[in-house]
Amino acid sequence: MRRAGLGLAVFPLALGVCLAGCGDSKGDPKAEAPPPVKVEREEDANAVQVEHPEQFALATAVAHESRSQLTVTGTVNPDISRSVPVISIATGRVVEVHARLGDTVKKGQLLLRVQSADMSGAFSDYRKAVADEKLARIQFERAKLLYDKGAISLNDFQTAEDVENKAQVDVENTTERLRVLGGSIEHPAAIVDIRAPVSGVITDQQVTTAAGVAGLGSPNPFTISDLSYVWILCDVYENDLANVQVGETAEIRLNAYPDKIFTGRISNVLPVLDPTIRTAKVRIEVRNPGLMRVGMFVTATFHGQKKETHAVVPATAILHLHDRNWVYVPAGDKKFRRVEVTSGVMLKENLQEILSGVQPGQQVVQNALVFQNTVEQ
Repeated sequence: MRRAGLGLAVFPLALGVCLAGCGDSKGDPKAEAPPPVKVEREEDANAVQVEHPEQFALATAVAHESRSQLTVTGTVNPDISRSVPVISIATGRVVEVHARLGDTVKKGQLLLRVQSADMSGAFSDYRKAVADEKLARIQFERAKLLYDKGAISLNDFQTAEDVENKAQVDVENTTERLRVLGGSIEHPAAIVDIRAPVSGVITDQQVTTAAGVAGLGSPNPFTISDLSYVWILCDVYENDLANVQVGETAEIRLNAYPDKIFTGRISNVLPVLDPTIRTAKVRIEVRNPGLMRVGMFVTATFHGQKKETHAVVPATAILHLHDRNWVYVPAGDKKFRRVEVTSGVMLKENLQEILSGVQPGQQVVQNALVFQNTVEQ
C-alpha cells in the first residue's frame, strides 16, 4: 500500500515539471527578433580633408563683365556659290584620268579624256555639211554666171542661192555642235578632252578609268570648289536663336588648331528647323587662310548685346577630370569641396572665365592639379 501511494504522489510532481519545461520552450518574442538595421551613410565623394591646408595657396575669383555668348559646334563646308561642276556633254567611255579627289587644279587644266561616239557622229556630219556647202557654192556661182548672160531664169538663180545659204547654215550648225561637245575642227578625233572650267580644289570625283559617262544625265565627273572662302554650318537650338542675328560676327575655333581664332560673318539663319533635334542651321562665311579643310569640326561663339558678370580665376585652378571642369573651394575644418564649373573664354594673363559654379569673391585652390595629386597619394 505504501508503494502504491508513493507512486501516485510522484506522478503529479513529474507532470508539473514537464509542463513547466514546455512553457519555457516558447521564449521571449522580443529577445528572438533580429537586431535593428544600422544605416551607415557614405562620405561625400567631392569633399576631402587635409592635415595642412595652409600649404595650398588660394585665389579669389574676381568679377569680369562681358557680353552674353553662345557656343555651338559646326563643320567646314565649301561655299556652294564657289563650287563648279565639271561636266561632259558627250557620252562615252573614260580612257584617261589626269586628276584625283583633293587635287588643286588650274583653269584649263586637262582632267580626263572620253572616247565618244557622239564626237565621231558630229565630225561625220560636219564633213558632209562642208562637202554639201562646197557643191552648193559651185552651183550658185555657175547659176550666177548663167543668169548674168540671160541663160537661166531668175527663179533658177534664186533656187541656187537658197541652196547655198542653207548649206552654209548646216556648216555653222555642225561646227557649233563640235564646239559644244568639246571638239575642234582643226583636230578631228573621237576623243574629247575635259578641262577644268575654274581653278580650285576637286571636292568630288565620280569617275575612274574605263568608267562610262552618260552626258548631262549622269553624275558630274568632278566638282571643283574655290576654298578661299568657306561656309561654317552650325546647329543652334530654337531656344537660342534669339542670340543669333544675320550680319553679326562670330568667333571660329578649329578643333585641329584650338589656339587660332578666326572671325566670320553670319550670312543666313535657315528658316526650317530640324524636327528631330529642334535645331536650325546657321551659316557663317569665313575667309580660309589655308588651314580649313572641308569636313573639319569647329566651335563657333556668338556674342550677344547683353552684358553679364562672371567670375574669373587662374587657369591652373581648373581641373579637367572625366570630361568635366572642376575647382576646389575651402569648406572649413581643414576640408575642401570639389565643385563642377562651366568654363568660358580664355582671357589674358592665363585667366579663365567661369560661367557657372563659382561666384566673384569666392576662394578656390590656386593649383587644382597639384592639390588633386596630393590628395590621391
